[in-house]
Amino acid sequence: MATLYVILLALHNLNRWLVLLTGLWALARTLPGLGGARPWTPQDRRPVAAFMGTLHLQVVLGLLLYAFLGMQGAPVFAGAPRPGFQWEHLGLGVLAAVFATLASILSRRAATDPARFRAAALWSGLALLTVLAAIPWWRPLVRLFGM
Repeated sequence: MATLYVILLALHNLNRWLVLLTGLWALARTLPGLGGARPWTPQDRRPVAAFMGTLHLQVVLGLLLYAFLGMQGAPVFAGAPRPGFQWEHLGLGVLAAVFATLASILSRRAATDPARFRAAALWSGLALLTVLAAIPWWRPLVRLFGM
């Protein structure tokens, strides 16, 4: 029977791939619009909002993992390359969510289409780079239930 820890860890891991895919989707939709040749459409907004949503879910799942491990007295990121990686991971995850939120809000509030594309591309790009820095690449790339 899977424990709550295993379930949360599997969901956190699977959602990581959704975060990466929606981040790439957001950039694929917004970078071509930087030239100012096309109008901002709902199809440009969807991936930016999806990226923000998956990142928010990732942070919530991560915080639940921290809380669960804290209640169990278990070490977080045992075997990490640096002793402080758990705090880097947490801080970078929150920062990435802030950047993705800025991409969504600032692109929605911008007065012109080129400004929308600039805001979405800049903040989504920064969020995606931050996510890539936060991922514990030494761990298995896919963890499913029961592993």
